[in-house]
Amino acid sequence: MRGGLIVAGGRSTRFGEEDKALATLAGTPMIRRVADRIGRVVDSLVVNCRADQIDPIRDALTDYDLDTTVAPDEKPDKGPVAGIATGLRAVESEYAVVVACDMPFIDPDFVSYLFDRVAGHDAAVPRPDEWFQTTQAVYRADAMAEACEGALARGEHRVVEPINTLDYVVVDRTEIEARTSLTTFENLNTREAFEAAQDRF
Repeated sequence: MRGGLIVAGGRSTRFGEEDKALATLAGTPMIRRVADRIGRVVDSLVVNCRADQIDPIRDALTDYDLDTTVAPDEKPDKGPVAGIATGLRAVESEYAVVVACDMPFIDPDFVSYLFDRVAGHDAAVPRPDEWFQTTQAVYRADAMAEACEGALARGEHRVVEPINTLDYVVVDRTEIEARTSLTTFENLNTREAFEAAQDRF
């Protein structure tokens, strides 16, 4: 069993007034585009969000093919580490891919490869440049949730902090480019990037 977790609880301050997870990208809410892509290679889906997003996210996922759980933050605005911990605690499979809600070009075949790479480890994390792509990575759900909770208890809020406590494998740029395009990591976190992406769908 492979799980999927979409992290959608951020405030999208660079995006403007609209919730970017629910913004309509060429006729379809962006979160649905992400869900449809990863839905090809996972068996169930969890969406982490704020309480005020629950109903519109459920609407966006109407008629979605997979079993879907919405896992709202108990306390909103605590950052992605908290959101990942909350979401992974709701995952029922051993491993789950964690994806940001603003990555509509995610390559499902590459996600499947990450599931293959993580076998026997706690995480498989792409690193196409000097930075880890922590929100397009596969984690052992319980281990990463516990690591996130530990990081928060220490006052650490960057996603790389809990990863550093795990047994993880790095998927480097050479390995990435042998299997996919760097477009898989493209995120639409500004209104300008969002508008520019409309014609690509």
